[in-house]
Amino acid sequence: MTYDTDVLVVGSGPAGGSAALLLATYGVRTLLVSKYGWVANTPRAHITNQRTLEVLRDLGVEQEALAAGTPQELMGDTVLCTALAGEEIGRIRTWGTGPASLSEYATASPCGMIDLPQTYLEPILVSNAAARGAKVRFDTEFLSLEQDSEGVTARLFDRVRGDEYTVRARYLIGADGGRSLVAEQAGLPFAGQSGKAGSMNIVFKADLSQYVAHRPSVLYWVMRPGAHLGGIGMGLVRMVRPWHEWLLTWGYDISQPPPEVDDAEATRIVHDLIGDPSIPVEITSTSLWTVNHSYATEYSAGRVFCAGDAVHRHPPSNGLGSNTSVQDAYNLAWKLAMVLRGEAGPGLLDTYSAERAPVGKQVVDRANLSRDQFGPIFEALGIAGGTDDEGIVAGLAACRAPEGVKRRQALDEAIQLKNYEFNAHGVELNQRYASAAVLDDGGPAEEWARDPELYHQPSTRPGAKLPHAWLVNERAERVSTLDLVGGGRFTLVTGLAGGAWEPAARDAGVGFVRIGAAEARDAYGEWGRVSGMAEEECLLVRPDGYIAWRGPKLADGHTEELRRALSLVLQR
Repeated sequence: MTYDTDVLVVGSGPAGGSAALLLATYGVRTLLVSKYGWVANTPRAHITNQRTLEVLRDLGVEQEALAAGTPQELMGDTVLCTALAGEEIGRIRTWGTGPASLSEYATASPCGMIDLPQTYLEPILVSNAAARGAKVRFDTEFLSLEQDSEGVTARLFDRVRGDEYTVRARYLIGADGGRSLVAEQAGLPFAGQSGKAGSMNIVFKADLSQYVAHRPSVLYWVMRPGAHLGGIGMGLVRMVRPWHEWLLTWGYDISQPPPEVDDAEATRIVHDLIGDPSIPVEITSTSLWTVNHSYATEYSAGRVFCAGDAVHRHPPSNGLGSNTSVQDAYNLAWKLAMVLRGEAGPGLLDTYSAERAPVGKQVVDRANLSRDQFGPIFEALGIAGGTDDEGIVAGLAACRAPEGVKRRQALDEAIQLKNYEFNAHGVELNQRYASAAVLDDGGPAEEWARDPELYHQPSTRPGAKLPHAWLVNERAERVSTLDLVGGGRFTLVTGLAGGAWEPAARDAGVGFVRIGAAEARDAYGEWGRVSGMAEEECLLVRPDGYIAWRGPKLADGHTEELRRALSLVLQR
């Protein structure tokens, strides 16, 4: 049977673009289609966390992302206020920029965080995918699919020529967003609720330096009359590019007809949240969207897989949307590549849903809970039911009066609760996989020393990501443990005393890293402290950096033991 491509990817967003880039990097014939004429035309998703930058680092495009993004030090003096020109309610250091959390973030990864709007991320992904061999067709709309035991036939519509045609692929990835036609036609089951609340985005240009440059942040949360209604909890003025390009988010009553937002109304809303009607404003675009709490319980059906917003639909709280989308693709792409090359059995593909669906549910639940956690701020100010300007002013005055001790304590506690949205380091990095592609070593259940949503906990247990530690190579340059794995292949990692594992790794056809050798000296002692392993033990690390198997100390039969573990993981 002939195929037009091995994998057809529908959608060019963070999930689809990264899937195409990963597959092309792994040498898989890939066709990416998008019904639009180019990539994202509005900034939408933007927070780019450490794990996503680790993926981009493995793909060799991290430096492009860093050049295009706003650096971490400009992301985090987040303000809650009555208007940008109005009174401050409080501040919170966000995205790991506080003195205590910054060291935690720096210890956890070779990568920091950046603000990289979709308008900058997607061209990096798609252009590099094309440069590495993926075929990319814009103005190409997915219409329908039919699958059988050997492949998927997709019906597409060329929006330039105006005609339909079919593409035959071995597998199809639906990365076509929150209204995914692929997920619908594949019959993926969903749980949760759609259409919880209504929001509008207003993208605009204005020089707001006088109000923000001294307190640099990505987010400025504004309490205005009506801020409690719908939306994401408060009005939001979000930096797109410092300090002249912005995205404003405001809620509307979803039980009423959608509002008409022309340039005049958009400008009025912008001026209201800025608090200075004299600021010149250029409206770039407006759009409406709904707050969802919905997730797929299965990510695949036969030869069709879905990723990104197609399977997890939630508000932008916690900044997890595009990050989870890229990481979906990172989990799936190597599995598809190895099955297509005959290196793994098709059962390996079942582990995609087993590993990523729980992550999607966690992200959806966390984002919606973070949205709801604005409520205590309103309650502390005594305006939980929503109010007018006078009520907000009166609430702040009562909070700041000498006798307002309890109100101030309640407000501080309410603001600190937002760490679960803005500094949820554990949510970003503590993902653990349990599937047939992870071999449980029978150890006791993991104990969390601190709150697993707020704090990252490195681990060398199977199902955890390989911990980052700085090593030194033979040229005396720093190199991360994460730089020694990945690249689309399995790697066996051991210590200096574990040299007997090398023939086994060679025989099994996997990479070999001996930490302590000249090319990977544990010069800082970080690996020894973070790994908790004897030097003779080993870790079988998957192409996505996750630990598949932990091997014992030196013993006979290494080759057979490693080969057996690899065969189990790859479903051979």
